[in-house]
Amino acid sequence: MRGGLHHVTAITRDVQANVDFWMGFLGLSLVKQTAGFEDAQQLHLFYGDARGRPGTLISFLVWQGGAPGRVGHGQVAEIALTIPRGRIGDWLTRALDHGIAVQGPSREFGASVLRLKDPDGIIVKLVGTDQPDGDWPAAPSGLHAATLWSDDVFATTAFLAQFGFGITAVEAGVTRLTSPGGALDIRDASGFVPGIPGTGVIDHVALRVPDAAQVTTWQARLPGATTVHDRRYFTSLYVRDPAGVLIELASDGPGMAVDEPAEALGHKLVFPPEFAAQSADLRVSLPQFARPGEERTIMRQLPFVHRIHRPDAADGSAMVLLHGTGGNEADLMPLAHRIAPHATLIGVRGRSTEEGVARFFRRLSVDSFDQDDIRSEARAFRAFWDGAVSGYDLDPARLTVLGYSNGANFAGAVMGLYPGLIRQAVLLRPMAVLSQMPKVDLTGTRVLTLAGAQDPYGRYAPALNAWLRNSGADLTARQINAGHNLSPDDLTTAQQWL
Repeated sequence: MRGGLHHVTAITRDVQANVDFWMGFLGLSLVKQTAGFEDAQQLHLFYGDARGRPGTLISFLVWQGGAPGRVGHGQVAEIALTIPRGRIGDWLTRALDHGIAVQGPSREFGASVLRLKDPDGIIVKLVGTDQPDGDWPAAPSGLHAATLWSDDVFATTAFLAQFGFGITAVEAGVTRLTSPGGALDIRDASGFVPGIPGTGVIDHVALRVPDAAQVTTWQARLPGATTVHDRRYFTSLYVRDPAGVLIELASDGPGMAVDEPAEALGHKLVFPPEFAAQSADLRVSLPQFARPGEERTIMRQLPFVHRIHRPDAADGSAMVLLHGTGGNEADLMPLAHRIAPHATLIGVRGRSTEEGVARFFRRLSVDSFDQDDIRSEARAFRAFWDGAVSGYDLDPARLTVLGYSNGANFAGAVMGLYPGLIRQAVLLRPMAVLSQMPKVDLTGTRVLTLAGAQDPYGRYAPALNAWLRNSGADLTARQINAGHNLSPDDLTTAQQWL
């Protein structure tokens, strides 16, 4: 066992704020951006030194707009990074200049420490050590320690001893374990609440293992260990300590340069081999960000959580995407990009919930809906629409709504409640959901509705179509050979119509 820290992995809800802090403020290198190995619809970023060496790595799973977790026992709670002792004052000034709240300097285990938080609220400590000093400003040189909250310090300490971590000090309820490659601080959290996964929470700490063969050896020795995983850049194994803290064992190689030139690490989005065939759709679904100094889209605070995808060759058109029940703001992005490859995409997340899944309004039964909720959410959507048009410099005449199922139904309701707001729409598997469809003038509104011939809800589509026609909309109503699910015919028909 080589011992020491390999990396720490946490969860962020805002990829741009995350990049601005870890690259822009701390100055770490972004050495890898990849689709997740467990979930390819999840962006995974790795920061570290320019070579992406083990012991310098901090990684983030991006749950864009995700719910916050809770720090408690059974979790990694703090990340400590190494800086030269003489730069404590410079880092304090830098934090103040960047408007980042900072505490300290204080003393921990004989070292000067600054405490601050990243945009997700994760505690980051800058620890002054005797490392060589160089030019300023300079990024922290690597991981110094990680703090684990345990409700059984003795069991956690004994478990970590087998990986080369031994007790060297106890201070203010924290037991320090050290190895040649870093430290683990075990805080006694007995009696405290257990942790809950989510954004703003550290998922696990990874310990260094020389090679893949040693990872496999540890699998046989550790009760409860998972299967061995090939993470392309290292081989890994997961196990929980007796207090429930997730520990990963990660090999030193093959390293971050296996799929990118060493001098250009992190400059392109890469995909695990098993997801290569889906890369085009995934590239559209994953959240975009700008590096420090690059041109960026400033995200506006609007009534609905939303995500923007800007294509490489934008033509000035845009599509607003309204997902179906249980979907999210990224669901329709691959389809929309295929329909209109040069359109800017704005995916919107519904705010109502039903059995824990997102919707745009509440459902009372199969064909009965909460009318007050529809009107309230439509009012909020109008404010969102106006804010998006002005905030993102959109041309209302070149805006198309793409809605599916619950999202399509919501778009139809918005057209009835706020005629003229939506001027062009593609509605997939729609139905009328207002108890009384209002008498409005939709002259100048262009609509495509696509019903499924085998869709059990398809019998409700004609009423919406009749209302659209009677209201003066330029309607194209089609029935395709499909159920309620989306099909290739949706793509080709929408492409031709648009």
